[in-house]
Amino acid sequence: MTELLDYATAVENFDPVLGIEVHVELGTETKMFDGARNAFGGEPNTFVTPVSLGMPGSLPVVNRKAVEYAIKIGLALNCTIAESCRFARKNYFYPDLTKNYQTSQSDEPIARDGWIDVVLDDGDVFRVEIERAHMEEDAGKNSHVGGSGRIQGADYSLVDYNRAGVPLVEIVTRPIPGAGARAPEVAAAYVKTLRDIFRALDVSEARMERGNVRADINLSLRETPESPLGTRTETKNVNSFTAIEQAVTFEMRRQAKILSEGGKVTQETRHFHEEDGSTSSGREKSDAEDYRYFPEPDLVPVAPSAEWVDEIRRSLPELPNAKRKRLQAEWEISDLELRDLVNAQALDIVEATVLAGATPAAARKWWTGEIARYCNENGLALDEAPVTAENIAELDGLVQSGKLNDKLARQALEGTLAGEGSPAEVASARGLEIVSDDSALEAAVEEAMAANPDVVEKIRGGKVQAAGALVGAVMKATRGQADAGRVREIILAKFA
Repeated sequence: MTELLDYATAVENFDPVLGIEVHVELGTETKMFDGARNAFGGEPNTFVTPVSLGMPGSLPVVNRKAVEYAIKIGLALNCTIAESCRFARKNYFYPDLTKNYQTSQSDEPIARDGWIDVVLDDGDVFRVEIERAHMEEDAGKNSHVGGSGRIQGADYSLVDYNRAGVPLVEIVTRPIPGAGARAPEVAAAYVKTLRDIFRALDVSEARMERGNVRADINLSLRETPESPLGTRTETKNVNSFTAIEQAVTFEMRRQAKILSEGGKVTQETRHFHEEDGSTSSGREKSDAEDYRYFPEPDLVPVAPSAEWVDEIRRSLPELPNAKRKRLQAEWEISDLELRDLVNAQALDIVEATVLAGATPAAARKWWTGEIARYCNENGLALDEAPVTAENIAELDGLVQSGKLNDKLARQALEGTLAGEGSPAEVASARGLEIVSDDSALEAAVEEAMAANPDVVEKIRGGKVQAAGALVGAVMKATRGQADAGRVREIILAKFA
């Protein structure tokens, strides 16, 4: 069992330095260098061409849309876009890339020297500097059958090349110092910020559970912020925010234990284990020279014109941090309320509902209340709920116009979620609209007064607050469909 130092002690005695490499699969129709379909799933080895399979004589062609998406990412990360860059061959034994090298970019990336601001849960802002963003291709997928699912102890292995050649952008940070005890939080928040940017740019589905976004977490410890950088480890392919926090925490405690006893940390790649949040040794880490990079002879340099880059820059959407600040000001909500919306992944759908005509307060209330509960109970993401932004705007309109009260609106929403139609259709079919006709309300008040003479006497004796009991009786008699405010007015008028 790996020995660990208490986290508080580790933080007290050592300064952590992060380095994060994030891979994002681009959502192009076809792969990076050939016309094979780029899609998740599918029967094994069906989304392939001779280029995907590295067949002799097959030649790659660069996907223009992938280059456009890479430039979008670079611009969103405040990077400088290269006037010219080229692909290289990264030589390494890849059982899931049949040509035994990866087509990537080495010393000539598409984008470099950028930064992004990461907003933590308490509102603190942490700036992360980006060294580079480069284009490359993904590898296929190995499946090890039998045993634990890893290659050790497996009965045999299978390989699926559907993912081989899928376009990737890898984003590499410079060393990230200064996070201290918040290093796990900073790492997860950084990757979450990137995920949100990818989605805003519409360059990837960015679904971590599908491997669209994967993070390699580099971590080293040093005695003080002034000390030289320590020996780093790289925990590979971590694909959830919780896992990122766990991996950083574990490595900080593991390395601190080694260093506190006078040992040396080994530079290596490590595997993350979701079942207990631990990491284990993989292989000693290779440096760039070990991959024997050399320019890809089958591809010409990529040279995006300044006019094309400017055109892409003008097409960029509002980015998440700017959008959040704007909506927070427009909706007049607190930092905590904004974070709740972001954490619930409700910000975009709430915005769409407001644009459809709902008030910000109502949109927030319905999406984070009744609809969120429905989705939790049915294992759905919020954007998978069987209700639209227009439905909720219509529901709010019925409430604002006085046709429904809150209780009746909940019943109308319940019907919409059940597939009975729009809120207005459900309200009509179920007979939910508020009774506001004075003659009907007068009759209901008379019946309530006749049935509650003791309450009537209390009101006559000056206890006006007792009118609430009569209002409740009328609401019960009308199944909650009476206009409670108008009912109260009618009751008090009878004692004026």
